[in-house]
Amino acid sequence: MKADIHPDYHMIKVQMTDGTVFETRSTWGSEGDTLALDIDPTSHPAWTGGTRQVDQGGRVAQFNKRFGGLSLKKK
Repeated sequence: MKADIHPDYHMIKVQMTDGTVFETRSTWGSEGDTLALDIDPTSHPAWTGGTRQVDQGGRVAQFNKRFGGLSLKKK
């Protein structure tokens, strides 16, 4: 490897959404920093099988809220 071109690789703490903490090596932050996750395998629907709305105020949700009651059916 070439010298002085690679990022610093150090130990950090990762805090999951349920409060558990583990240590790992990373180039993120600096030595001893804590990375707090917003979404992780304990809360993400891809791993839990549940249905959790991550973005409840998106463009599609706003459209459906505004025009959801309209219909193209003839009366």
